Amino acid sequence: MLAIVGALGAALSWAIATLASSRSSRMIGPPSVIGWVMVVGLAASMLPALLSTSAPIGPRELVELLLIGASYTSGLLLTYAGLAIGRVSIVAPIVATEGAVAAIASVALGEALSPATALVLAVIAAGIVMAAFERSGDESSSAAGDPATQRRTVLLALAAAAAFSVGLVLAGKVGAAGISPAWVIVAGRGTGALAVALPLALRGRLRLARPAVPLVIVAGLLEALGSGLYVIAASVGIATAAVLSSQFAAIAAVAAFVLFGERLQRVQVLGVTLVAIGVTALSAIHG
Repeated sequence: MLAIVGALGAALSWAIATLASSRSSRMIGPPSVIGWVMVVGLAASMLPALLSTSAPIGPRELVELLLIGASYTSGLLLTYAGLAIGRVSIVAPIVATEGAVAAIASVALGEALSPATALVLAVIAAGIVMAAFERSGDESSSAAGDPATQRRTVLLALAAAAAFSVGLVLAGKVGAAGISPAWVIVAGRGTGALAVALPLALRGRLRLARPAVPLVIVAGLLEALGSGLYVIAASVGIATAAVLSSQFAAIAAVAAFVLFGERLQRVQVLGVTLVAIGVTALSAIHG
């Protein structure tokens, strides 16, 4: 049950962060959004990390933490680049396939899943993709509907999913080894702050417009919170946590319909319904 509750909390946190980032990326650009998200997340996680109890961090664990940081940073850069030119309802479901990829990888690495759990996770994964499905012809007159822009958006989202999946598997492994979730957050945000925020600041290109301030703060705090909840969940079961946390796509798609007026089609409604049924079934199985 811990894996389910933690993963659902991560999904909600990441969904809200995705919506905030989609707006701020168009105000100040993806690199600056990433930079500020990293700085905010690092500042918020340093004290909890210093006060937490954690297993010793040896050379192997240090390498894994650095890889998590690189995976997270590159995944966010690619995601926000996609959000800057495309719609939430295109980017989110593709990025959400990170959960399915991570689940497959964790099973390949030896994690055991019962047939019932595997079937339910497959239904949830299908529902996640359907929940944010969009026909390309719905908005052909807009920049986001331009075929070339859509192809670029899809490629950026696919690359982001691949990058994130590596971090999801490794985060589960270090969490299971007893490394504090706070240190996983620090590793991810510290890597991003050094690789993105610092170079931008030194070149005077770390932009921040007044309307974007609350958005980057919300995104930074909730990205960090979501990562911490995911590590807790994945330390119990990587496959379950990876797929359920990917529900941020379904949540973001519905919220984008309500908040931004993005159309919600019948297939999306069906996808949300499948996700809800799948989560209920998964809770019953592990209850």
